[in-house]
Amino acid sequence: MTAAPDQRPVEATLDFLRSAFGPEWREPPLGHEGVAVWETENRVTLPEPYRTFVAEISNGCSLGPAEDGGLQPLGWLPESWPDLGPRQPGELFPLEASWQWEDDETVDPEGDPRTDAVYTKGSVVLGSEDGQLFWVLVTAGPRRGEVWMVADVGAGPVPGDDAWGFEQWVRQWHSGEAWSA
Repeated sequence: MTAAPDQRPVEATLDFLRSAFGPEWREPPLGHEGVAVWETENRVTLPEPYRTFVAEISNGCSLGPAEDGGLQPLGWLPESWPDLGPRQPGELFPLEASWQWEDDETVDPEGDPRTDAVYTKGSVVLGSEDGQLFWVLVTAGPRRGEVWMVADVGAGPVPGDDAWGFEQWVRQWHSGEAWSA
């Protein structure tokens, strides 16, 4: 499922993103052609401003959000990411609201396809916190463009129903304030 590209971010947004990630910590950007190839292979159009950030500024950064290793390069996974099958960023992200599956008696603790789908469909992984907490950017579905936290107990938009997009998430990290709203 591919969406038309979002409108290119305003220059002030790109200037902020450049300033938030020191050049000495950035990985080389993929370029627009590299991003287009990745999008074609994964049947998805990345949300802006993340798309332009990866193409023009940096494809990952070792200093920055998230705390465990910084911002992951596009398509990479943290070492602690659970192996639940291939990633499918072009498929619909399965949630529209927070879900604490730890408290849901209908969830099979031995492996539930609904929880597995939260990890594998409709997002790219931005990074991890404390091993088993993962920041993801939703790439397909009604919550496209939002940053969510996925953990072994549940998942939800950050900081709540009025979720941050990539720029707001970076601004919160860059401010040095806590992750809560």
